[in-house]
Amino acid sequence: MQLPFQSPVDGVLLVTGAARGIGAACARLGAQAGYRVVVNYARSQAAAQALVDEIAAAGGQAMAVQADVSDPAQVSHLFETTDRSFGPVSALINNAGIGGTIAPLLAHTPETMAQIFATNTMATLYCAQAAAKRMCHHLGGSGGVIVNISSAAARLGGMPGMVVYAASKGAVDSLTIGLAKELGGDGVRVLGLRPGVIDTDILTPMGGAALMAQLAPTIPLGRVGRAEEIAQAAIWLLSPAASYLHGTTLDVSGGR
Repeated sequence: MQLPFQSPVDGVLLVTGAARGIGAACARLGAQAGYRVVVNYARSQAAAQALVDEIAAAGGQAMAVQADVSDPAQVSHLFETTDRSFGPVSALINNAGIGGTIAPLLAHTPETMAQIFATNTMATLYCAQAAAKRMCHHLGGSGGVIVNISSAAARLGGMPGMVVYAASKGAVDSLTIGLAKELGGDGVRVLGLRPGVIDTDILTPMGGAALMAQLAPTIPLGRVGRAEEIAQAAIWLLSPAASYLHGTTLDVSGGR
């Protein structure tokens, strides 16, 4: 896969939820760009280590760090481990997320709603805060870029049974706008990505391949997206080629 820019970077990229899907694609492409990559995972240790081994075999640098990023104590562990091993984070892709319980709002419990918001929203806040503490100029940092992975569901309200998920991602969009205003003058760019229907495991509980076949004709490009296409956009947003993009969320949804 050829990068859309040429000069290699020298920095540390942390990708949350990077064992598979969009996160794994971002980690691979980030390593190709020259980043030392931290592959965060919550439970998929074997998949995360296999990705680290793959990156190392291709000449890159990566390590896997277990942390449930919905837990602020584990977020602190993740960033402190990164500090010791690779140095402070200069690029963060907040990718960890879950579809959670698929049900109408009236069928949700406080617990199922809290779980979705803990992983999709609070984890993004925790990680953005930890990254900003290391990036901000007034705290001695060298600046950096934060990319928050949202969803087209934030615009569309979600597929049936996904309104809570959509709401959790709408909060991520608001975070991107507000945090950009806070951090822009402190050397930190903040951006978002809204993937559309992407061929990843998050669709499995909703029907997987059958659902994608059903939805493809409703997408103006006539197909679902690939994780690598989201990664291309994410790594581009981190790059100097996107140096004047800030506080905006890019739709990568095939026109949907």
